[in-house]
Amino acid sequence: MNIQDILDSAQRDLSPPPNLSDEGQVLWHIRAGNWDTAHNIAQEIHTPTGSWLHALLHLIEGDHSNAGYWFRKASRPARPESEIDQLWREIAEEIL
Repeated sequence: MNIQDILDSAQRDLSPPPNLSDEGQVLWHIRAGNWDTAHNIAQEIHTPTGSWLHALLHLIEGDHSNAGYWFRKASRPARPESEIDQLWREIAEEIL
């Protein structure tokens, strides 16, 4: 599965493809507009990548201080809200 597959699926399908990793499911739910579901999955991913996804989610939410905490936990530089789409793609490229 590639980035475009996730983007297309998130626009047309009611649920993510069954073969996606937990990280991929978070990305899918972000694009599908399911913030709570994406957040719940991300909370259970106890890795630097999970923390990076968690940072992205809080950036989307507009909670910059919480996003900053998760960026630090992921050992990644904090990003401005204007880079949400770019950050989503960066994470997707690394995961996929």
